[in-house]
Amino acid sequence: MLRVTQTRQAFRLSFLAVLAGPILLCSAASAEDGSNTDPGAYIAVTSDCVACHTTPGGKPFAGGLAMKTPLGTMYSTNITPSKTYGIGEYSEADFSRAVRKGIRKDGSNLYPAMPYTAYSYMTDQDIHDLYLYFMKSVQPVESAPPKTALPFPMNIRSSMMFWNILFRNNTTYQPDPSHSAEWNRGAYLAQGPAHCGTCHTPRGFLMQEEASKALGGGSLGSWYAPNITSDKISGIGNWSQDEIKTYLKSGHIDGLAQAAGGMGEAVEHSFQHLTEADLNALATYLASTQPVRDPADGNLSRFALGQPISSADRVRGDQPIRSEDNPDISGAELFMGNCASCHNYKAQGSRYGYYPSLWHNSVTGASNPNNLIATILFGVDRHVAGAQAFMPGFGGKKTDAVQLNDEEIAKLTKYVFDTYGRPQVSVSPAQVSTIRQGGSKSPLLVLSRIGMAGGAIIIALGYFWLLRTFRK
Repeated sequence: MLRVTQTRQAFRLSFLAVLAGPILLCSAASAEDGSNTDPGAYIAVTSDCVACHTTPGGKPFAGGLAMKTPLGTMYSTNITPSKTYGIGEYSEADFSRAVRKGIRKDGSNLYPAMPYTAYSYMTDQDIHDLYLYFMKSVQPVESAPPKTALPFPMNIRSSMMFWNILFRNNTTYQPDPSHSAEWNRGAYLAQGPAHCGTCHTPRGFLMQEEASKALGGGSLGSWYAPNITSDKISGIGNWSQDEIKTYLKSGHIDGLAQAAGGMGEAVEHSFQHLTEADLNALATYLASTQPVRDPADGNLSRFALGQPISSADRVRGDQPIRSEDNPDISGAELFMGNCASCHNYKAQGSRYGYYPSLWHNSVTGASNPNNLIATILFGVDRHVAGAQAFMPGFGGKKTDAVQLNDEEIAKLTKYVFDTYGRPQVSVSPAQVSTIRQGGSKSPLLVLSRIGMAGGAIIIALGYFWLLRTFRK
């Protein structure tokens, strides 16, 4: 749901699980029980800074997390108060300009993998508190993360000036007097610090958020951040506010949805630590958003599709076991060999919801296959309230015990969709390969090179024409 991290969205994509470290964990715990005396620490948790600025097993906020985007791999920066490698030399004005405008102290532009387009809505007070937290409470880390080096011409950071003129918001959040204080608080959190739209809003050709389809679902590299508008078919319009709140806090609602990928990280590092008042505010706002319908969903909600069917029945029917005449492994066999032991033979899940049902499930009922493919490839590892939700990956990492190839994962994915979810969804080995490699690439890179080459040719032709004219 909200924010499936490495863009996080069309930019901020593929979030890997990170260890927050003792400083952040203490801040998060105190924020959760309301005892936190550092408002900046709470804002850092609300903004989920640790998810992108910490590598797995690394020191908090030291940067270096590799984020695969449609334009290339980006690395997060060191945002500890190190004077050499971090932001220790930043004044509060420098910090505010970086966070809200995407401009570093040296004047160079940040890429929107850093969601400054959302942070621009943050109030002066929140920015002030956040600055004090990073400067006084975060330990400096004296190490330099890898530098982002996108392919030409995206490596020309100054080009972001034109993008910012077109698409960057330049005003802080303005309360809507027609709504309650709770609704406005939720809107502020969703549009600003929690930056829900960064992942859940589709992107246009220039990688900008399409405002007309706000929160209508967006690609996140290997993952897909689903529609979280109030639409009753494509979105979460049939969820109660209590269910929205429960999902944000736990990442799980039995019979509806489970958080994985970037959303799993957002629940683990951010949402579960928010106050009850802020969770209620977010739920109030999300329940009221403008509905966006995906034509691919038709009239079938992704939360209500599927039914319990035994894989053994499928094998006896239209998914025969391998034989000399039929040597290829079937989707049903792959399911029985790799999935049924945990999700049960009719895919009904475990009694206490540790392993979810695969029918009446938002992933298997979706019209976009990315999240089911990504879940099978990369698994789930979510830590909430001292408990772990875990599913191993099946080939997304070289260390996975079971290595399924693209064709096998395509067969397994299609079998699960056909048997327990939305059977109209098509899945191919090529799609699996794309998800395995981090998602689709943007055509913008190639087209920008063509445009620059065309411009250079036009300039050269103009130069020779002028030269020839003056010689006459």
